[in-house]
Amino acid sequence: MNDGLTDAFRHNSWATASLVEACRHLPKEKLASTATGTYGDVVGTLNHLVLADAGYLRRLSGLEPSWLKAWEETSDLEELASRVEESARNWETFLSEPVDAERPILLDQGTYEAKAGVVIAQALNHGNVHREQVCAILTGLGVEPPDLQAWAWGEATGRGGGLQS
Repeated sequence: MNDGLTDAFRHNSWATASLVEACRHLPKEKLASTATGTYGDVVGTLNHLVLADAGYLRRLSGLEPSWLKAWEETSDLEELASRVEESARNWETFLSEPVDAERPILLDQGTYEAKAGVVIAQALNHGNVHREQVCAILTGLGVEPPDLQAWAWGEATGRGGGLQS
């Protein structure tokens, strides 16, 4: 029922996981780098991205990873990768049932209300924005960021690619 939406969130999780993986090999000084117009340094932005993704999902579904309640920013990229993987599984669980895009969701300690469809759109947009910020920082450092486009995800997962002759 949510096949297209499921693909969008599979891409979202894959892109974040791919970016975390690409950053695993960088020295600490590069991970502490930032650039004008970005959220923060590489590690801080990745932490923010992973936390927000799990937070959107919790608001939509009630699924909450154990690490979310006791959230602490981590510089351990292996731990961040594990958190991305757990969130990916939780998105799969949430999207395995019909989604009521019109259901109202309370946010910001009940001070803001939005339809579930808006929260879903925000989760995807938020991921793209912050991944691109990290990619911009990496590019500024002379580090080639990974290709995170949906086309690259499609090729990596067998959901897209060149035509066979």
